[in-house]
Amino acid sequence: MKAIELTGTVDDRGNLALDEPVLVSANSRVRVIILCSEEATEIDFDDTPIEEVKASLRRALHEAKSGQRIPISQMWESIDLQS
Repeated sequence: MKAIELTGTVDDRGNLALDEPVLVSANSRVRVIILCSEEATEIDFDDTPIEEVKASLRRALHEAKSGQRIPISQMWESIDLQS
C-alpha cells in the first residue's frame, strides 16, 4: 500500500475538499485517514499573510543596506550545537 499526504478543508456539512488532486489511477478505491487538531483554534504558522511577509522582507532589506545585519559566520559562533 502506498501513502499520499495531502491537505484539505472540511466544510460545515462535513464534506472534505482537497487542496490538490489525488494522483492515482481513476476509479481506484482508497482508504482515507484524517488527522485533525483537537483544538478548534489551532494556529497555522505556515499561513503568514502575504503583507506581513512583504513587510518583513522590506525590513530585512533595509537593515542589510544600512549595515545593521550580523554576518552569518558570526551567527554560527553563538549557536550551541551540542544541545
